[in-house]
Amino acid sequence: MGEWTWGYEGYDPATEPLREALHTLGNGYFATRGAVPESRGGLVHCPGTYVAGCYDRLVSSVAGRQVENEDIVNLPNWLLLRFRLLFDDGSPGPWFTPDTCEVTDYRQVLDIRQGTLTRTFRYWAGGGRMVRVEQCRLVHMREPHLAALRTVFTAEGRPGRIEVEAELDGNVVNANVHRYRALERRHLTGVHAGVVEPGTVWLRCRTRTSDIGVGMAQRVDVDGPAPVPVSLTAAGHQAAHRFAFVLSEDEPVTVTKTVALHTSRDTAIGDPVGAAVERVADAPDFTELLRSHAVAWEQLWGQAELDVPGEAGRVLRLHLFHVLQTLSPHTADLDVGVPARGLHGEAYRGHVFWDELFVLPYLDLHFPEVSRALLNYRHRRLPQAVRAARQAGRAGAMYPWQSGSDGREESQLLHLNPRSGRWLPDHSRLQRHVGSAVAYNVWQYCQATGDTEYLYGKGADMLLEIARFWASSALLDPASGRYHIRGVVGPDEYHDAYPGAVRPGIDDNAYTNITAAWVLTRALDLTRSLPARRRQQLLERGRLDLGQLPLWEDVSRRLVVPFHQDVISQFDGYGDLAELDWKRYRERYGDIRRLDRILEAEGDTVNRYQVSKQTDVLMLGYLFSPKELASLFERLGYGLTDELWQRTVDHYLRRTSHGSTLSEVVHSWVLARARRGDAWRYFHEALEGDVADLQGGTTPEGIHLGAMAGTLDLVQRGLTGLETREDALWLDPVELPELSEFGFTLRYRGHWGIGVRVRSDELTVSVPDSEESAVRIVLPGRSLTVSPGECTSLKLAGTKSG
Repeated sequence: MGEWTWGYEGYDPATEPLREALHTLGNGYFATRGAVPESRGGLVHCPGTYVAGCYDRLVSSVAGRQVENEDIVNLPNWLLLRFRLLFDDGSPGPWFTPDTCEVTDYRQVLDIRQGTLTRTFRYWAGGGRMVRVEQCRLVHMREPHLAALRTVFTAEGRPGRIEVEAELDGNVVNANVHRYRALERRHLTGVHAGVVEPGTVWLRCRTRTSDIGVGMAQRVDVDGPAPVPVSLTAAGHQAAHRFAFVLSEDEPVTVTKTVALHTSRDTAIGDPVGAAVERVADAPDFTELLRSHAVAWEQLWGQAELDVPGEAGRVLRLHLFHVLQTLSPHTADLDVGVPARGLHGEAYRGHVFWDELFVLPYLDLHFPEVSRALLNYRHRRLPQAVRAARQAGRAGAMYPWQSGSDGREESQLLHLNPRSGRWLPDHSRLQRHVGSAVAYNVWQYCQATGDTEYLYGKGADMLLEIARFWASSALLDPASGRYHIRGVVGPDEYHDAYPGAVRPGIDDNAYTNITAAWVLTRALDLTRSLPARRRQQLLERGRLDLGQLPLWEDVSRRLVVPFHQDVISQFDGYGDLAELDWKRYRERYGDIRRLDRILEAEGDTVNRYQVSKQTDVLMLGYLFSPKELASLFERLGYGLTDELWQRTVDHYLRRTSHGSTLSEVVHSWVLARARRGDAWRYFHEALEGDVADLQGGTTPEGIHLGAMAGTLDLVQRGLTGLETREDALWLDPVELPELSEFGFTLRYRGHWGIGVRVRSDELTVSVPDSEESAVRIVLPGRSLTVSPGECTSLKLAGTKSG
C-alpha cells in the first residue's frame, strides 16, 4: 500500500465488516459503508447509508420493560449492482457473490487522496469463461447529494452473455450492531418505487416516527461496443435497471449508476423525490464527476496539510480522511453534532457524546466554520438542556450525555453485557461533565478564531447557563468550608456507584469538579469583558444575574479536590477501594479492556476496585497546559507540583484497562508533555485502535471519531504545545524520538495555511503572503512576530524525552 492508499488483498469474509467501516465513503452530508455492491445485508455484509442528523425513535420490549431508543437510520441501499452469466441456451447462471463464486486477484483499495474505493477481481464462471471486473465508487465531495458506482466488465476467454441488475433497495433495517438485533430496527415505512422515462428510477420512503421523507433516484449508463436496451422496473420496495449484453473477449463494457439522495430536512427543496430525480438527471458522466470530486478533495487536503513520515503518517492521513468525511464544509450548513462513531455504522445509535472535545480543537484551526456549526447544534438545544436542569432541580443548562435529534437525554436505561447476556441498569447519563466539554469547546473556538461576535452571542448563552448549572450543583459543607458535587459519573465510566450503595453516582469526581471550577472562572472572565449593551441584553433575558456572581466566584475557589496517598483521587473514596489482581485477570482473559463486562459476568462489579476504563484524572493534563492546571489548583487552594502530578500519572497508569479508544490518545498526550518514554507506545496503540480493531469487533460498528481526531490533535497541539490565547500562537514543542520530524498547516485569524514544522531541535513557522496582520508567536522565554510572506526557524532547547 502507498502513502495515500488503504487496501486489502484477497477476499476474507471474516474481515469484511472491518473493511466496510474503514472503506466508508462520505462527504459530511451522507456516507455509505464499503460493502460489496452485489450483496444485501446479512451475517457477513452490512450495507449502510446514513444521512447526518437523520434519526428515528422506536419502542422495544426489553427484559419485560418498554424501552425507547432513538437511532441514526440506515437508509435505502443505493449500492446494489449484481450480475450473472447466461448459459448458451439462455438460462441464467447464479448471481455472482464473492461468498459463493470462485474469485482470484481480489483487491480493494481506498484512495485517500481523492476519496474513491476501487475493487478488482476475476470471476471464474466455468466452461472456459472468465470475467475481469473493475469497480470504482465515490460519494461526491462537491455535490453532497450525489454518489456513483462505475463497473467495467471484460471477458478474458470465451465470449458470453451477461445479465446486470442495478437496484435501489428500500427493504433495509438497522442491523449493523449485533447486540441491538433483539430491538425494533425497521425504521423505514411507506416505501414506494417509480419510474421516470426515459432512464430514471426512484424510491420514496419516510422514517416511522420522526417522519423524515427520503427520496432516492438512480440513472444507469451503459457504454460498450454496441447499444444495450435497458428496462426500468419498480415494484414493492425496489426500483431497478435491468439489461443484458454480449461480453466479447477484451472488449470492455462500462456500467455506471449515478444516484441522488435527498431528505425532507434539506433546504431549498420541495419534495425529496422530485429533487433527487432532477439532480440525478442533471448529473454529469462519471469522468466529470470523478474530476470535480477529486478537485474538492484536493482543496480539503490543502486546508489540512499533514506531513508525517512513515507508517504513522499513513494512518494519520486515514484518520483525517474519515474525520473530513464525517465533518466536512457541507456540515456547516447542517443542524448536526459530532457522531461518536462517525457516519460509518450504527454503534452508539449515531448519538452525540462528549467526543467533540477531541474533535473541535482540531477543526478550529482548519475548518472553523464547521466548528461553529457544531457549536450551533448545542446552542439550538440549549432550551432542552435548561429544561432538563429544571426537571433535575437545578438551575442553568444540563446537557445530556447522549444527544440526538432534539437534545433530550438519549442514554439508554438498560445496556446489554454480551459476556453474561444480562441487561443491566445504565447510569451513564450521570456524566454531567459533558456540559464542561461544551463550554470548553466554545472557549477554544473563540480563542482560536478571535470570533468575539460568537463569544458574546451564542457562546455567552451556553457558557453562562452551564456555569449557572455548576453553581447550583455545588453543595457547601459548613464544617470544611468546601463545596461538593455529588451523585455523578466521571469520564472513567466504570464507577457509577459506591460498593453496595442503593443510590447511583459517586461524589466529588476530581475531573468534574476541576472543570466545573474552570467553567465558572471563564464565565466570570466573560462577564467582565462583555460589551455594555450585550451585558444589558443578557440581564434582560435572564441569562445573566449579577447577584449570582459572588456565588460563582466562591464556588470556583472552594470546590473540593480529593486526594489519597499523595495523589489526586479520581473521586472521594477512590483510595478506599480494593486493588485488583491485574496479573491474574490478564492471565485468565488476555484482553481485559472491558473489565466491567468480565467482572459482571463473574458476579462481581468494577465499583469495588481501583480500576479505570479510561483516563479520568489524567484528562486534566489533556485539556490544560501544566501552567493552566497549576493555576486552577492554586485558585482552588491546592498546590500542584510536578512531583504530585508525576505520582498521579504513575498511579493511574497502573490501574487503567483502556476500554475506550480515547484512553490511549490521552495517555500518549499526557506522557509526551511530561517527557516520558512510554508516550510512543500509547500513541501507536491510538493509531492502531481502529485500523487493527484492537477492541475486537467494535470498529465494524463504526470508527471512533474522537480517537481519530485526537491522534491528529496530538501532533498538532500535543507535541508542539500549541495554544491559542491572548491573540497569539503559543508553542512549546516536546520531542517524541519516534516522530522526530513532522509538519502541518493551520488556519488562524484570517491566515490560510500557516506552516508549522518541527525537525528535531528546530521549529519553523511560515506565514503565507496576504494583507493580514503579522502573527505573534510565543515560546518559553521569548516571543516574536512573523509577517505575511515570511518564514522563521528557531532553535529549540530542553526538548529531550525522559
